[in-house]
Amino acid sequence: MKSPRSDSPVSRRRFIGQLSAAAAVALATRVSRAADAPPTSKKLGVALLGLGSYATNQLGPALRKTEHCRLAGVVTGDREKGKRWAREYGFPERNVYGYDTMAQMAGNPDIDIVYVVTPNSIHAGNCIAAAKAGKHVICEKPMATSVAECDAVIAACREAGVRLTVGYRLHYEPHTAEFCRLARESVYGPFMRISSDNGFKIDPDARPSTFWRLDRKLAGGGPLMDMGVYVIQAVCMAKAEAAPVAVTASFGPVTLPKVFSEVEESIRWTMEFADGAVAKCYATYNDQLSSIRAEADKGWAELEYPAFYYDEPILKTSQGKPYFPKVNHQVAQLDGMALELMSGRPSIAPGEMGRRDITVTEAIYAAARSGGRVEVKA
Repeated sequence: MKSPRSDSPVSRRRFIGQLSAAAAVALATRVSRAADAPPTSKKLGVALLGLGSYATNQLGPALRKTEHCRLAGVVTGDREKGKRWAREYGFPERNVYGYDTMAQMAGNPDIDIVYVVTPNSIHAGNCIAAAKAGKHVICEKPMATSVAECDAVIAACREAGVRLTVGYRLHYEPHTAEFCRLARESVYGPFMRISSDNGFKIDPDARPSTFWRLDRKLAGGGPLMDMGVYVIQAVCMAKAEAAPVAVTASFGPVTLPKVFSEVEESIRWTMEFADGAVAKCYATYNDQLSSIRAEADKGWAELEYPAFYYDEPILKTSQGKPYFPKVNHQVAQLDGMALELMSGRPSIAPGEMGRRDITVTEAIYAAARSGGRVEVKA
């Protein structure tokens, strides 16, 4: 994937002030639902659990720029690495935890939220440990590798009385928020014909951070679990967050058998919705793709490449090309989630949404293996 833009984030007030009236409504509804949060100078403390590429290159730098949260600690298997983070980001070394000492976090008032940024297969255990320590949880996508794991995480957070959200940053990105508004308000009528794809050309020899994606035990699957989750998300956005009722699917050809010995190289699938809408979808580790197009009787909307990457997506509609200021995706996401939490507003990316997407991925894999049509369980 391309690197995220490094532009400084626009302040929330200035940002909304620059938008058109319609765009302001879209963002006020989705991105800034915590607008009436009580005035406060408090920044919520975030601990990053897992210090891999995404934490190092995106989330850590973003937390230097956020207005409503700050980096307050880390959880890592390498204490010396954690100490280096403490020195670099200015939090005390006592806020460096190991995976086996997370329970001690319960008595630490510096930390309000734990952001889980580890390989997919250990998301559930990490989230449950954070919840048991009494901390709110942000889980990077995909939420887990099975619906059963999602249910366990949701139950643990509910029992602990903490909030669970999924790291779906694009819900807080303005072009995507406007795309969602068009669907939610049925501006062109319901979107009935949808196509979406997402992928990148994997190079397993280029960087160690790639290796876990090719390990089924760690990743839970191939590009469907990684890039395909964005497609499922976007299609459900186009259907005003409705879930599909059935899917069909097929695995693509394996052109690099030594690389893709455990996970699929690519996968195509079709999502059927209760109103008759159909979405044609594709995820791959062997091509650079990222887009969604949704068509209705009275118009269309399209997020062109690089729709789901960290760069600024391009939104086009049958009425023209709306303008939105550039934002740092992770800054917008983290501040949006912090404001929701401080105001007590519901999350726009709750754990139940993450569960829905894993329900769909399970059905897609079942359809690809069987070659038949599989109904999506609620």
